[in-house]
Amino acid sequence: MLSVKYFGAVAEKTKVQGENLPISNLSLQELVDELEQKYDLGSLSYSIAVNQKLVQDKNSYMLMTNDVVALLPPFAGG
Repeated sequence: MLSVKYFGAVAEKTKVQGENLPISNLSLQELVDELEQKYDLGSLSYSIAVNQKLVQDKNSYMLMTNDVVALLPPFAGG
């Protein structure tokens, strides 16, 4: 079971803070595409972390069953 956590504006848009998805053999980009379509996230800006590490290349990252994916709000410096 894949765990997806939502933070900031993404959590406000989805109206949930997380969900578990029965997904396997999926790239991170495919998951993001599904979530953007399901929750209409296209207008939001967010970063993606898998198992607490930011991921830049969503296309080449293949998800594993027990991964935790987090959609994070933009970070502010300071």
